[in-house]
Amino acid sequence: MPAAQYGNPLVAGFDVSVNGSPIPVEAQAHVTAVTVEDDTEWPSMFTVELATSVEQDDPLVWVDNSLFAVGGSVEIKLGYGDAPELVLAGEITGLEPQFSLSQLPLLVVRGYDRRHRLTRGRKTRSFLQQKDSDIAAQIAGEAGLSAEATDSQVTHDYVLQANQSDMEFLRERAGRIHFEVALSGKTLYFRPVPFDQGEALTLTNEGDLLEFHPRLTSAFTLSEVAVRGWSPKEKKEIVGQARMGDETATMGGESGPAVAEGAFGAAPGLIGDRPVMSQAEADQVAKARYNDAALGFISGEGICHGRADLRSGRVVKIEGVGRRFSGNYFVTSARHHYTPRRGYYTYFNVRRNAS
Repeated sequence: MPAAQYGNPLVAGFDVSVNGSPIPVEAQAHVTAVTVEDDTEWPSMFTVELATSVEQDDPLVWVDNSLFAVGGSVEIKLGYGDAPELVLAGEITGLEPQFSLSQLPLLVVRGYDRRHRLTRGRKTRSFLQQKDSDIAAQIAGEAGLSAEATDSQVTHDYVLQANQSDMEFLRERAGRIHFEVALSGKTLYFRPVPFDQGEALTLTNEGDLLEFHPRLTSAFTLSEVAVRGWSPKEKKEIVGQARMGDETATMGGESGPAVAEGAFGAAPGLIGDRPVMSQAEADQVAKARYNDAALGFISGEGICHGRADLRSGRVVKIEGVGRRFSGNYFVTSARHHYTPRRGYYTYFNVRRNAS
């Protein structure tokens, strides 16, 4: 995508479409801010702010406008020049007008990506003889979404959704096996956390990167994880284990568990509060917990000139911040914020399992 250029700068801009059509030119001219908060954990959110001007006869023109109706589909694009990139596709879920004595009425249009449908209501039900990936595909279909679910391998005799929203339930199941519940358009993805992918973009101190604040900590890094359970069929204890060498991938240099163990010795972790019914499930949960802990070895947040391709669930390469902290990072959230006055900036949070 076109990026900010400092010798020959491109003007940041946006496109907002509602129900498949760009909003009218008059509405575009009155947009005072566009924000997208992109997240791997929960439905991504957008807000579009529209102000009333003194030239307009009706101060409630946006508040009462039928264009912004709850349930309308919205696409938000941000970028530079004439090639903005899609950042979020979602649905309008709320309208927030603001009335005050000091200014004309302002309308905030708020919405989420279609994962918000999975947060509506709570359910208690059971799933028999299904994999987590099968369950995810079924729930996606119930919400009117298509599904691309990576085979989670282990078939469970019995899984209970206990007074949970579908989103809470899927996040819980995904967290057990280090998967994520992601979405693109109308497609729900249930897949391994993709921190082992190649970088989608590179940020440097001489380029887009404006601020970066990483933190390396060995406090919560585990050198090994054991998961204990009981097999009702075989009537015997089950022990699943994961240790150094079971990393799905190492994001550069030396792994966090190796660094921590070399400095302070072994730090074993034991999981006994999650029921596991088979050896395969125990091994899967142990490896997932080990990789999740390792991915917290380095965390950080930063700010850069607006990059629509800097998205949650992608890998970004950060250079020029020292040997320990330069390298690939997994993006857990990104906040894209545009205003006509200040332009376009992206705020992001990242994690890494090595240094």
